Amino acid sequence: MAKHEEVKNGVIFPAGEKNEAFAQYFVGQSYLKSLVADPKVNVGVGNVTFEPGCRNNWHIHRDGYQILLVTGGEGWYQEEGKPAQFLKAGDVIVTHDGVKHWHGATKDSWFEHIAITAGKPEWVEPVSDEEYNKLK
Repeated sequence: MAKHEEVKNGVIFPAGEKNEAFAQYFVGQSYLKSLVADPKVNVGVGNVTFEPGCRNNWHIHRDGYQILLVTGGEGWYQEEGKPAQFLKAGDVIVTHDGVKHWHGATKDSWFEHIAITAGKPEWVEPVSDEEYNKLK
């Protein structure tokens, strides 16, 4: 059994539906519950839930930023050229405009965060299994 199984149904907000709209940018299964999608507000807010081993591709936020509020489980965050950071509930990550990064669950745990995002994401290559499997 995976660690933090309780996260799969959502911790504070519901886990949402399978994240089909962005599935091509993820390795593994993620779920998305949009919390703020108001065209008059220039940020999106979503609850993103990752199954164990799921992570998104490397990506860059252009003309914006991303703030991650970790609400449950265990995960990783990495900026290009820096070591990966282990994440747990209560951690906060701020990714500035133009910084290439990725985030996702650990191999054996569910993971959930609130993503507050401004600007447009530029999706690039997946995090390789080789890179990911080295994380401890």
